[in-house]
Amino acid sequence: MADGSGTQTNMNANEVISNRAIEMMGGVMGSKKPVHPNDDVNRGQSSNDVFPTVMHVAVAEEAKRMLAAVGRMRDVLHEKAVSFAAIVKIGRTHLQDATPLTLGQEFSGYVAQLDIAAAAIENALPAVHDLALGGTAVGTGLNAHPEFAERVAKKLAELTGLRFRSGRTSSRRSRGTRRSSR
Repeated sequence: MADGSGTQTNMNANEVISNRAIEMMGGVMGSKKPVHPNDDVNRGQSSNDVFPTVMHVAVAEEAKRMLAAVGRMRDVLHEKAVSFAAIVKIGRTHLQDATPLTLGQEFSGYVAQLDIAAAAIENALPAVHDLALGGTAVGTGLNAHPEFAERVAKKLAELTGLRFRSGRTSSRRSRGTRRSSR
């Protein structure tokens, strides 16, 4: 039975990365030498940390691209709304003719919908930027370096230009608790 942590996918990715590294080094694929999928690629990290983090990074990266595309489309539709301001047409509702409106008014509705959708995505991103790192298998942080989550979140933020942060840190802040020293 598969669990929700992504263990199978995580370990399969480790195998692929290991074999590609071995191939690039001129070794025998499948030998696990000189690059072992668990010891060298996974480095003992919990898939409960790694897999959700990968998903959050992927979602945040795609949201960034999508918001840029939506912004471009919104700007084009806004230009059309302005240029169509004087064109009067018949509005329709429930498949019937209704009242007159301008084509510009109709297009301004499309612009408003895109603005609302973009704002909803922007409002959801802070939760996506919280990364599930450092808790390991059951959230205790057992066998994880005390600074692991913060260091990885900081590095991912540097590499992507996105506002990633440790979910462990932000959840402690929101509860008003302090981290115990290890």
